[in-house]
Amino acid sequence: MGFIERRKKVFEWMHQEGIDLVMFEDCEARRDQAVRYLCGQPGDALLFLSAGEKTLLMPWDIYMAQRHAKVDMLLEYSMYQLNPIKACIEAARLLEISPTGKIEIPACTSYPDFLKYVDTKSDYDFICRESGAAKLIETMRSIKDDDEIKLYRELSELTNHLIVFLEKAVSDGNLKTEDDVAIFIEKTCRRLGCEGTGFTTLAAGSDRSFGIHAFPPYTNGSFADKGLSILDFGIVLNGYTSDVTMTFTRGVLSKKQTEQLDLVKEAFDIAFSKSAEGVSCMKIAAAVDAFFKKHKVFMPHGLGHGIGLQAHEAPYLRNREQCDTPLETGMIFTIEPGLYDPVCGGCRLENDILLTENGAEVLTKSKIVML
Repeated sequence: MGFIERRKKVFEWMHQEGIDLVMFEDCEARRDQAVRYLCGQPGDALLFLSAGEKTLLMPWDIYMAQRHAKVDMLLEYSMYQLNPIKACIEAARLLEISPTGKIEIPACTSYPDFLKYVDTKSDYDFICRESGAAKLIETMRSIKDDDEIKLYRELSELTNHLIVFLEKAVSDGNLKTEDDVAIFIEKTCRRLGCEGTGFTTLAAGSDRSFGIHAFPPYTNGSFADKGLSILDFGIVLNGYTSDVTMTFTRGVLSKKQTEQLDLVKEAFDIAFSKSAEGVSCMKIAAAVDAFFKKHKVFMPHGLGHGIGLQAHEAPYLRNREQCDTPLETGMIFTIEPGLYDPVCGGCRLENDILLTENGAEVLTKSKIVML
């Protein structure tokens, strides 16, 4: 499924909802990957879809849009002083929206800004709601189409190559500090043909691995020199990111450290075994929480999350009522159990999972590396 097929689903939804124009905004103040999802524009643009099944893109960089975007019309956003309200009114005129038509603006629009739309001298009926187009796109993006799955298989292979390179480089003593590791990932992923990293690499040596997300994400401190070290990273291909976490161990471990590693590995296996069509995300997360509780330890974060054009997106594997979404074929998500201790340090194991018609499949090969 490509951009045209995705937009067809939005157009069908618009007809059902009686919406004449939908606006998506990916700019400095309000980032929304729906723009890239629906037309290919990397960012910094407004995208409009009309009930007449036309698309209009207003990018900051017209030359970038001419190369990447697949739309019916292109207009420079600067023509409207980079003002989304002026741009929206002009888009409605160009796309021949009825003077009293319904226009849905981004759900993240603040109330004061929404009032500015309403206060325009037009008769358009402006709508801003969480349950509208934003929710539709979130649901669509949570279930990957054939093109996305094909891309993720390629991305996972690149990620796996990088995992092998990292293990060897750390083992050989070529990467001795946290920033050595982070810079190695940045350089190597680009040499592999990627756009870059999906988020700031988190490299935490043994004295900082006790935190879920070490702050700062990496320093010039030592990495994998003793005890438990955590490495959390993702690389981006055509806008889509992977997300994996490796744990490196070195030297003689304490009994508690060994128990942490064993429990994390077993928790991953439990979660993976329960990942099947129709199973609630909350139920999977609750099973892991119960397992940890039985062993008198606690995981202070969610079990996993969807990945795609963002590092964290639907579905969310958390032990919360609002996370009771059932897994569906085509979903790609992480499983990342972790345990942390202020004295012993932390460990986490994270891999990317694809749910297929034949069951769950582990796409990446992250692991706990014993040095």
